[in-house]
Amino acid sequence: MKTHHTEEIKEPFAAARFIKEIGRGKDGARSMSQEDAQLLYGAMLDQRVSDLEMGAILLSMRIKGESVAEIAGFLAAAEASTSLLTAPAASLYAPVIIPTYNGARKKANLTPLLALLLARKGVPVLVHGVLQDAGRVSTAEIFQALEHPLAQSKQEAEAQMAQQLPAFMAIDVLSPKMTRILAMRKILGVRSSTHTLVKILQPFTDAALRLTSYTHPEYLVMLQHYFSQVAPRERGDAFLMRGTEGETVANTARAQQIDWFHEGECTTLVHTHQSVSGDLPDTPQEIDAASTAAWIKAVLTGDIAVPPNIADQVEHCAAVAKLIQARV
Repeated sequence: MKTHHTEEIKEPFAAARFIKEIGRGKDGARSMSQEDAQLLYGAMLDQRVSDLEMGAILLSMRIKGESVAEIAGFLAAAEASTSLLTAPAASLYAPVIIPTYNGARKKANLTPLLALLLARKGVPVLVHGVLQDAGRVSTAEIFQALEHPLAQSKQEAEAQMAQQLPAFMAIDVLSPKMTRILAMRKILGVRSSTHTLVKILQPFTDAALRLTSYTHPEYLVMLQHYFSQVAPRERGDAFLMRGTEGETVANTARAQQIDWFHEGECTTLVHTHQSVSGDLPDTPQEIDAASTAAWIKAVLTGDIAVPPNIADQVEHCAAVAKLIQARV
C-alpha cells in the first residue's frame, strides 16, 4: 500500500487592501490598526503573502515608518510564532534579553562581556542575533572565539541558563519565520520593520527585562511610546538607550542615557555624559573576534578592570531583574 504525503496548503492572503492604505507615500499613507497589523504580519510569517505583495509591504512600511500600533501588532504576531523559552525556576532574577544585530565596525563589540558578567552574577541571560554581518564583528563570532557554545535549540538555551551561562541563539534558531523576512534585506537592499521587531522581541513565557537600543531619533520617540503606553506590563520591563554602534552595551568612553520602563512609568537610570571622569578605561586595541575575546578573558580573570559604564549597566540590570522576579 502506498502512503501519500501531502504538504499543508497555505491559503493565500489578500494583502491589497492593506497596501492601499500604507502604500500612498510618506504624506498620504495611513497606519493600520493594531489588529490589522497583527493579521497582516502573521500572514507574512506564515508565507501566505506573495513575493510581489511582500516587497510592496516592506517598502511601503520603510517609506511610511511604523506607528506604535503597527509595531505592537507586528510584535504580537511575531511572539505568537516563536517557541517561547522558560527561565530557570530557581533563579532570583528574571531573565535579561540582549538583542545583537549590529556588531562592531569601529570599536570592539563588548556585548559578550555584558552577557558574561550578568551570568556570573546568577542572572539568566539570553542573547539572540545574527551569526555574521558583512563588514562587522558579530557577537556570535566573539562567543565562538571564547569557545562558548551557541545554543542550537530552545532546550540547549534553557540548559545553558540553568548552568548560569549566557545562552546565545541565532535568530534562525529562535524564530525561523522572522529570519526569512530579515533575509529579504539582501534582495531589497534596505532594512524592514522586522529589524526593529527582533530588537524588542520578548521570547520568554514569563516576565523579563529587555535591553533595547535605537540609532535614529524617530525610533526613540516610537519606542518610548510603545514601552510606556502599549507594551503588555505582564511581559516585564525594558531598558532603552542609544546604541553603541547599534548594540545594547554601554559605551566605554561616555555614558548614554538609559531609561527604565516599568509598569508604564519611565525612570532615567543613567544620564548622558560626554565622557567618563578620569582616565579612559582599558579597551581592546583591535576589534576582530579573536582580539576582543582575549581582552574579555582578561577582564573576567581580573587582569583588566571592568569598564565603569559597563559595570554600572550590569548592576542596573541585575537590580531590576531581581525586582521583576520578586513580582512574579
